[in-house]
Parts: sequence; structure tokens; C-alpha cells
Amino acid sequence: MDQRKRRKELSQEIRKKIIDKHVKGKGYKTISKQLDVPVTTVAHIIQKFKIHGTVANLPGRGRRRKIDDKSKRRIIRMVTKEPRKTSKEIQGELQAQGTSVSDRTIRRCLSQSGLHGRRPRRTPLLKTNHKKARLEFAKLHVDKPQRFWENVLWTDETKIELFAKAHQLYVHRRKNEAYQEKNTVPSVKHGGGSVMFWGCFAASGTGCLESVQGTMKSQDYQGILERNVLASVRKLGLSRRSWVLQQDNEPKHTAKNTQEWLRGKHWTILKWPSMSPDLNPIEHLWKELKHAVWKRHPSNLRQLEQFAHEEWAKIPAEKCRSLIDSYRNRLIAVIASKGCATKY
Repeated sequence: MDQRKRRKELSQEIRKKIIDKHVKGKGYKTISKQLDVPVTTVAHIIQKFKIHGTVANLPGRGRRRKIDDKSKRRIIRMVTKEPRKTSKEIQGELQAQGTSVSDRTIRRCLSQSGLHGRRPRRTPLLKTNHKKARLEFAKLHVDKPQRFWENVLWTDETKIELFAKAHQLYVHRRKNEAYQEKNTVPSVKHGGGSVMFWGCFAASGTGCLESVQGTMKSQDYQGILERNVLASVRKLGLSRRSWVLQQDNEPKHTAKNTQEWLRGKHWTILKWPSMSPDLNPIEHLWKELKHAVWKRHPSNLRQLEQFAHEEWAKIPAEKCRSLIDSYRNRLIAVIASKGCATKY
């Protein structure tokens, strides 16, 4: 095998200099030495110029393409219409139409066209009524002034598992280091347990965070609101007259006795479209909280709860402010997608 270093293709400028020196009577070796180009290359370029009258690359150089432009467009149309169609399925359809091409060539064609294979994003299952409600919500609120969103208390619940799931973490390791302790995630039966949290935030920062003991029922939810909502409103400096409570449509939130309890409080509740986690910016804070807790490697549920409260308090107010300042973009995205799920 030739172990010599492979040279890059010569530029048009160097090729022209070779011809100029040859025309002036310079020999092959002299040109080679002056331009630092192998003698054989000099000879090849001069011979090519004598035959074709040019130093430019001739047409037809390189490997012949396996598929023509028409087949390429056909392949792109197939996956644009059906993104889940596999290269094998495309290969079968092309074969039936008289075009024989390998699935590897199909994958390369798609990649060159910017259509890369990716895992599909998980989104809520939106039915027609969900899309309609989301679209109505977005259109109704898209022109709300910024001060309205600054006085919303965003709330939600989340579950944090003791051990992060392996697919949520990444490690950089060498091929034979997969089972070194630093490159593994401990796993135990039933996931090692988890803790459910209720939390809230506003544009000015994070509010209260409370762990939920056992299964939360409507009475438990009312108790959490009683202990935390007004305390968070005062802590975050929301307007006492115009602040708004946001909550999703989980059964314990919409239960009859919870609704009666809320009416007795005379709080303003933001009417919320179902199946809309992408419209609640607290989801971004939950993700940040989980990763911060997992980085500290809690060894038991008590530590997990402690770390969660500490990390929740560390979330900077600037982060909360940026989520609310850009909230209108979420509504615009919902309108643009006609109520479908968005990147948020």
C-alpha cells in the first residue's frame, strides 16, 4: 500500500504557473522544484494541456452517480410525505418502478438533502378538540400586554426519580470503558423510588416548592394551594389586585370540590387548554431542576428532596424573566401550527 502522504488537488493558479514556465522553456524538474510539485504531476498537467488545451478539470471526472436527479426528487417527496418511511421501504417502491438502488445510497441521498434520521419528539396526543382549544387560547391571549404575563403565577407538579434514566444522560468514554463505574448509571428494582413536587414561579423568580406525600387527592391539592399560593404571590411581588393563577386540567384541579374551594378564594384563574405542557414555561424549570438534582447524585429519597429544594432556590430570577418575556412567541407558534404541538 502506498504510504506516501496524499496531496490535495492542485489549484487552477498552480496549474497555470506550470504551463507558463513550460512555455518559457523550463524543464520538468526545474518547474517541480520551483513550485514544490511532483515531477510526475508536472508532466501530467503539461501533457493534458497539449491534448485538451486547458488545465481545468474535464467533465465526467469522479465516480458516476447511482441515482439521477429525477429519482432523487422522488425519494425526497416520499419521506417529506411520510417521514417514518424507511430506506428499505423506499428501495422497494423504487424497485417496483424500475429503479434499482441500495438502501445505503438512499440514506446518503437523504442525508445530502438535509433529511437526517432522528428519533421523533414525544408530544401529547392532541385530538381535534384539543387543537381547537389551544388555538382559541393563543388567539385570545396573543395580544395581552406583557404586564399581564408578569402577574401570572405558573404552577405544576412533577416527579423526580432517585436515579436518572440512562437515556436522559450522556457520558464521554472510550470503546472499552463502558462498564467503568464513572461511566455507568446505577439501577435498582422499581427505579429506586421518586418524589412528587408541586411548585410555582413568576417572572420575578421561583415561588414555593412542596413535596407531595403519597397520592395527591383534591383535598391534598387544596391544602398545597392554601399553604403556598398567597405566600408565593407576596414573595414574588405580584399585584394583589390583578395576579392570575395558572393551573392545568388534571382531575384533582378540576374536581367539583376544588372548583368550589377556588371560587371561595375569589382568585382569578387562567382558563387553560388541555394537553398543553408546551404553553407552560415551568416545564423548562422542571427540566433544569431534575438535571441539577441528578448531578448531585442523591443516594436516598430524603437527600433527593433536600437537593430539590436547594436547587429550586438557586434558579436565577433572570431565567424566569426570560421565559416570561418570550411567552408571546409560544402563542405565535401555536397559531402558526394551527393548534398542533410546538417546539416549546
